[in-house]
Amino acid sequence: MVLESTARALALRVATEQATARVPALAVALVRGGELIWSGYRGRVGEAPPTASTQFRIGSITKSMVAVAVMRLRDEGLLDLLDPLDKHLPGTPAGEVTIAQLLSHTAGLTAEPPGEWWERTPGVPMADLVAMLDPMTSRHRPGRRFHYSNVGFGLLGEVVARKRGRGWAQVVQEEVLAPLGMRDTTERPRAPHADGYAVHPWADVLLPEPEHDAVALAPAGQFWCTPADLARWTIFVAGDGAGILRPATMAEMREPATVEDGPAWTSGYGLGIQLRRHNGRRLAGHGGSMPGFLSTVWADPADGVGVLFMANTTTGVRGTLTGDLLDILDEHEPPLPAEWRPSPIDEDLLALTGPWYWGPAAYVMRALPGRGLALTPIGETGRASRFAALADGTWLGLDGYYAGETLRVVRTGEGVHLDLNTFVFTREPYGPPGPVPGGVDPGGWR
Repeated sequence: MVLESTARALALRVATEQATARVPALAVALVRGGELIWSGYRGRVGEAPPTASTQFRIGSITKSMVAVAVMRLRDEGLLDLLDPLDKHLPGTPAGEVTIAQLLSHTAGLTAEPPGEWWERTPGVPMADLVAMLDPMTSRHRPGRRFHYSNVGFGLLGEVVARKRGRGWAQVVQEEVLAPLGMRDTTERPRAPHADGYAVHPWADVLLPEPEHDAVALAPAGQFWCTPADLARWTIFVAGDGAGILRPATMAEMREPATVEDGPAWTSGYGLGIQLRRHNGRRLAGHGGSMPGFLSTVWADPADGVGVLFMANTTTGVRGTLTGDLLDILDEHEPPLPAEWRPSPIDEDLLALTGPWYWGPAAYVMRALPGRGLALTPIGETGRASRFAALADGTWLGLDGYYAGETLRVVRTGEGVHLDLNTFVFTREPYGPPGPVPGGVDPGGWR
């Protein structure tokens, strides 16, 4: 829970948004440390305010849930992210694009399917959708750029269905939603649910929006969800996989596969996960938009904080709402640093800590929990990476320039040096022991 002063500031921001943006019904929640800490509701669903059990359509947040099902298939060895689509769904004009490109919207596919405006008309079966596609389905060279594609996620949903032998939504509900306790997230609306509306731009009147089963395009935006369920999803996005995905896979989904083009990236996309930077936070989540509905989830894995909103309006909710709510929480109740405690360390690991030199460049090695290591430059330039211990006595780079590369500790009769993917690190600048490539001037430093 939050302090009364914090709750008041949060409630004011939500009330201001609902009134200023003229939203029929607005639900907002904050999570932290794996728990729902605050929620707020404004407007009306029928004659009463929305509640934690009121369903809203969440649109493209559905894509992230489908992406988790795809990553589970990958972790089980049933597909590879570099597999071409044709390997699992033959017969489409996009057969050469990879699963990873579809997940990250870098496959170059058209954003919308041919035919009528799919969000406002009844959907068609997958066979009909594939028959509608043609060479123009590909708008850009695969891998060239980010181009959001609802068609791509329709195809991914069909891949999930074929690999599991049952409908994509059933797979997601059984393998992802049910383990998270999200039992009020459904393909079709159930009571109580909000109706979707358009708000007239120049008058305070409403127009009901249509709602249909998208069928083949359903994986792009079909699900309905409650604030309580979406809070559970937000906690999942901020966490380590909750036993549904391996922690490394969860982190992989949140890695930027593509970012906006600019001097410094502020938004991007991972594997089925949207990314955003906000006031020092690296947020992961997704937005959703369907006729009559808007929704967004953002979560910060660094401190387990997350925010969400759900609204039954076609347009209007400002993109600043979620960031403002996180800022209010930070201002009123900044998180306390984790309590430091001593941790035991093996003597061989302790012996590797301290200064190391790559030629004349000074680095420091620090020990991390679980026999991990962190190599960091001393000064403003250099390449920093963390390393995880492997069973064969080597270390695997986890991030930075050396991600995926191997660190070896080489012991000889003269001492010890580090071999980091051919780069030699010694205890003194260009000092022995260590076979420094090219040799060291015999005259030494002068």
